Amino acid sequence: MQSSLLGELASLATAVLWTGSATFFTIAGRRLGSAVLNRTRLLLAVVFLLITHTILLGSPLPLDASPDRWLWLGLSGVIGLAIGDAMLFQAYVLIGPRLGLLMLSTAPLISALLAFALLGETLLPIEWFGVLLTVAGIAWVVTHGSGPLLDRHQPHYVQGIVLGLGAAACQAAGLTLSKLGLGGDFPALSGVVIRMLAGFVALWGWTLMRNEMGATFSRLSQDRGALLPAVAGAIVGPFLGVWLSLIGVQLARVGVASTIMALPPIFSLPVSRFILKEDINWQAWAGTFVAMAG
Repeated sequence: MQSSLLGELASLATAVLWTGSATFFTIAGRRLGSAVLNRTRLLLAVVFLLITHTILLGSPLPLDASPDRWLWLGLSGVIGLAIGDAMLFQAYVLIGPRLGLLMLSTAPLISALLAFALLGETLLPIEWFGVLLTVAGIAWVVTHGSGPLLDRHQPHYVQGIVLGLGAAACQAAGLTLSKLGLGGDFPALSGVVIRMLAGFVALWGWTLMRNEMGATFSRLSQDRGALLPAVAGAIVGPFLGVWLSLIGVQLARVGVASTIMALPPIFSLPVSRFILKEDINWQAWAGTFVAMAG
């Protein structure tokens, strides 16, 4: 019970950190573009994690980890961090952090299904009702919202919604695969190093194949003011946030941890209203609260 509670608290802390990272990454992404931002934050996160792993565990990499851990955690990193986050950051740019995070909160439903199929974890009927209520709240916001970032007639609205849902599916798959690789008392910090390194290699390998390495660093040098929010987002998101998310799925059920991690939309409402100056009508508030109540 105690370990489960710690996992739930870690998941709650993850939600708070991801709210901050969504805001920082939206600011940086609108200046750098989502592709450059995604590459930059993975590079920064890998550097932070290797230093931290060396300080706390004595070496930059968990070389004593078994091959199956590297497989599951590596796949988790490629799917969840390289592919999923690329979709999410582009969704942030197209439809904003609040609506992007609302799409991401479908991840609990997908996570629960994957955890049942791969891990044998089950949810009670009342818990399934909560998941469905969450999805209903999201649908309310999407179909009844208004305002600059909730206009269904925006040219990129549908694309942003699809990318947000794709990011949710990738996050769910990433968390489930992470739990497969974290069995026993394997350190969550070592797990996040493997995940982040795999995502970094996949994303930067693709960048190299597309001959976009030079353009990425050139874009960063042209707008150095965007580095500050990018660094801040990397610290609270892929560094601290992903670390705590692995502690959450390691100690609690994936469906429960994923549902708690879906709380950022409720935290992002005041951020979107008072910092990003978005117009938020009563349907958006009501739909979000219904989703979070679920």
